[in-house]
Amino acid sequence: MNRSSGRTPWKTGVALIDQQHRYLIDTLRNANLRLLQDHEGALLAEIAHELLGYAIMHFETEEECMMRYGYGTARPEIAAAHIAQHRDFSRRVVAICDQLRERQQVSRIEVLRFLNGWLRNHVLGIDQRLGDFVRAAETGAAADSAGEARDR
Repeated sequence: MNRSSGRTPWKTGVALIDQQHRYLIDTLRNANLRLLQDHEGALLAEIAHELLGYAIMHFETEEECMMRYGYGTARPEIAAAHIAQHRDFSRRVVAICDQLRERQQVSRIEVLRFLNGWLRNHVLGIDQRLGDFVRAAETGAAADSAGEARDR
């Protein structure tokens, strides 16, 4: 991976994705603090709904980037795995929301473990590969545009 040593680990180098990651990380950090102090199911439901709504919008952003830059064509297995992780996350958070709505017992610790693990594995893993690809594509596109301008 082409990461400079001074770069924040969750940054992909794709501005919009990085802004969204920052929001998700801040939301999760806040959720960790609040859920460790509050034992109310209503708070867990509120946080789960907020994360689900924002995550779905964020997944749309990433998947639109994949389409725009031809990631699925160039890296079909990785792109499919990436999208599968998005769908799995959504299914799991919807299941948590359903359990809470049905007043079933949901472990705050297990939810936090899931969310923290997913963020760590997804954002620091497969999202970095997408960021590397998009940055390379943008650099190549910029080089192609400069070449075309020179040829005129």
